[in-house]
Amino acid sequence: MKINIKKRILHFKQPAGTSRGVYTERKIWLVEMIEGDKKGIGECAPLPQLSTDDLPDYEEKLHAICQQTERTGIIDYSALRPYPSMLFGLETAWAQIQANGNLRLFDTPFGRGEEGITINGLVWMGTFEEMYHRIKEKIQAGFHCVKLKIGAIDWEREISLIQFIRQHFSKQQIELRVDANGGFTPQEAMRKLEQLATYDIHSIEQPIKQHQWKEMAQLCKESPLPIALDEELIGVNNKASKENLLDTIRPQYIILKPSLHGGMHGSEEWIQLAREREIGSWITSALESNIGLNAIAHFAAKTYSPHITMPQGLGTGQLFTDNIDMPIEIRGEKLYFVP
Repeated sequence: MKINIKKRILHFKQPAGTSRGVYTERKIWLVEMIEGDKKGIGECAPLPQLSTDDLPDYEEKLHAICQQTERTGIIDYSALRPYPSMLFGLETAWAQIQANGNLRLFDTPFGRGEEGITINGLVWMGTFEEMYHRIKEKIQAGFHCVKLKIGAIDWEREISLIQFIRQHFSKQQIELRVDANGGFTPQEAMRKLEQLATYDIHSIEQPIKQHQWKEMAQLCKESPLPIALDEELIGVNNKASKENLLDTIRPQYIILKPSLHGGMHGSEEWIQLAREREIGSWITSALESNIGLNAIAHFAAKTYSPHITMPQGLGTGQLFTDNIDMPIEIRGEKLYFVP
């Protein structure tokens, strides 16, 4: 086995605002795995200030891990639990080799091009006018599930945006998800959740910052709308810790990003543990290029096989000016693989 590494910088078409700042570019590392006459490519893409493996010596560590994988010929899942973005890249490359070099990583209706995956329309943080315009664009494009990132502008203006949507579209017409990225304080969270609940919100992601298990558990128990955990899962790597988190907080949903939550291997473990506790889940991308997005889409199709019923968060492939061509495309509100 031989593994080559290449660094790339992707550029956003528009600045992407999050509660942790604004992204204008995205660093990724592509790993090309070669075994015999087969090749596979994967993407290692840590998120600054968020990924557990967002390290100052990331590239050196990645080289060391790839050299170890070359020597042994296997992916050491146990050793790579603390490095989810690196694990995900190696898993993706290996899955392609296992698929005889085909970009259809797994044999599913999605992978055969027979059906698409319904995705949510993502509306980034911005000014009131920007978010208003983006919402209208998503609805006009045919999306029936829209996810709003909140917490960047005045709360009352954000509520007025949500009110605007509900004045024109019922919950049967548009499913609304919101992502607070930990933007609420524990003291104000319940008041804001109660306010949001009046607008038939499907769920809210991470209302308060992670590592506040007691407060989050109380919110999940008393909230008038379902709570989904995202950042809370980052860095919780072994099975016993995952079980402890789920049993303590008891969320209604968890949201898995393979680059953040243990690669495909770790995400599968999270989903299985959640199922055992009747906790729902869905899968989203984390600002990867189309290489990572393609892998995540195939993983989602395999995980929820044979048919995905819940909209997934796989709409980030159109964010970059210099994305990498892959046989995936969005038609209306669905992501398709084109064999």
